[in-house]
Amino acid sequence: MTTTLEWRGTFENEEINQLHAEGFNHEPGDDDWNGLLSRFSLGWVAARDAQGLVGFVNVIWDGQVHAFIEDTLVADRARRQGIGKKLVSVATEQARAAGCEWLHVDFDDHHKSFYFEACGFRPTNAGLIQLR
Repeated sequence: MTTTLEWRGTFENEEINQLHAEGFNHEPGDDDWNGLLSRFSLGWVAARDAQGLVGFVNVIWDGQVHAFIEDTLVADRARRQGIGKKLVSVATEQARAAGCEWLHVDFDDHHKSFYFEACGFRPTNAGLIQLR
């Protein structure tokens, strides 16, 4: 099945809410992704196949040199096909084209091989405070 990736690709809020729920194992919400992304994102990558939205990654930024990968999602039915790696690759290219010097990502331990081996991130020291 052919998958197309598009920087700042169009989508319906319901599609992202459904994909997010599947990816992060929660009930679908009714978030206004179009509104959120237009306010806070450098851009995003949407992946589609003949059945609809199968992948998504959000690239937020500080408006200067730092960009951040958030919400890397691939539908269950489309996993293990390289779509996640392609999503991050397009996000990386577009962040570089926008003049960003650094692309950050944080993730749970079980995603180490994806981000380090497949996508080319390197380990770095970072800090985190859980607020809720």
